[in-house]
Amino acid sequence: MSTAAMPARDQDAPDARSRGLYLQWLTWSFTFFNSARLVCYLPTIWAIHVSGDSSQHSLWTWCTFLGANATMAAWLYEKDDRRVSRAMLVNVSNAAMCAATVVLILAARA
Repeated sequence: MSTAAMPARDQDAPDARSRGLYLQWLTWSFTFFNSARLVCYLPTIWAIHVSGDSSQHSLWTWCTFLGANATMAAWLYEKDDRRVSRAMLVNVSNAAMCAATVVLILAARA
């Protein structure tokens, strides 16, 4: 029997397993790095809070980060048939941290 006559699932089984492992690795990597990013906002927030000086922090940049995270969360929500997913929640959390930074920058400049 030639390989062309074999069912596609038999030929693709190793590729399907590899793709499954890759997607599992990608999911855990996304979760790890985006969760770690939540903690990485804290030094900036703390520095602005303690010093009261936001001159080294671009409001434009932080508003862009806020918008990117918020729209990504909305896109994921819509893409997943308006269901809350972990990826969406991570982006909502990142948007909240960016919003906190924006508020502190504005308060320091007031």
